[in-house]
Amino acid sequence: MYYPPLTVEVTVEDAGKDVRKVLERRLGVSRKLLSQVKLTEHGLTVNEQRVYTTAKVAAGDVIRLRMEREESDDILPQPMPLDIVYEDEHLLIVNKPAGMIVHPTHGHYTGTLANGVVHHWREKGEKVRFRPIHRLDEETSGLVAIAKTGYVHQQLSEQLQAGQVTKLYRAYVYGVPAQLEGVVNEPIDRDKEQPHLRVVTPDGYPSVTKYEVIDSFEGAGGKCAASVKLKLETGRTHQIRVHMKHIGSPLIGDKMYGPGESGEAAWEAAVGRQALHAETLGFTHPMTKTRMEWVAALPPELEELERLLRGGLEKEQQ
Repeated sequence: MYYPPLTVEVTVEDAGKDVRKVLERRLGVSRKLLSQVKLTEHGLTVNEQRVYTTAKVAAGDVIRLRMEREESDDILPQPMPLDIVYEDEHLLIVNKPAGMIVHPTHGHYTGTLANGVVHHWREKGEKVRFRPIHRLDEETSGLVAIAKTGYVHQQLSEQLQAGQVTKLYRAYVYGVPAQLEGVVNEPIDRDKEQPHLRVVTPDGYPSVTKYEVIDSFEGAGGKCAASVKLKLETGRTHQIRVHMKHIGSPLIGDKMYGPGESGEAAWEAAVGRQALHAETLGFTHPMTKTRMEWVAALPPELEELERLLRGGLEKEQQ
């Protein structure tokens, strides 16, 4: 059983070329994907006749590429509420709550976003494999894109690598950065003494985070805080958390990179996790070629934190 085919009608410009070159030019199909589909009976056809990727084509020929339907047999379907922001036959956008892991890992085989999505597709009668384009930390809320086919996953992954995917985050941090708008361009790698942590280090991987202070709050015994909008130019593990700590403004509620016991107890209790939310996601739809963008409203715990921060400010002003 196959997904709906990708279809290309050969133009005069492509006449005489081989199938592989036409599909690479017209659809950006990777060689890896082509090597998979050509092994199946109806995976690659010209005028409905099975062909090799080296077959030459003529103007007017119709090339069809069919991918076999797959399922995530290793992921247990599990009913759970999902905040689905967008879905069509090619992709799914979900607003993930904090406290949920995206994909099953050792020791976490259930309760993940993957378990809920696989169940959702089973209920709809869709045979689809779980292919997230990117991931969020367990305690980070916000938008996650999931591809429904290998081709869509490949196309979105390439957009991600090329910096063509918009990923904007909202964070609440301790202190107000000295520069209200800036770029943190500092390499990141594992902490050699604590490998589960990341640190800024000269021999780390290039890491770039753009930030802009949206609002600042001062009160609660002299402590100050800020609401910050961030844009990732690279995608290192814990990048925002590490970079904000590096410039002296760690995230409120961050148990790994926060200020520890010197933090404000009321703020920490209000949010209950790192105050980071993947707020905006945008990219070009691989099939329609339309630029699309989604925005996820702040979850209740971040709204409560902002009310608390504003309340402290208002009390200081009275």
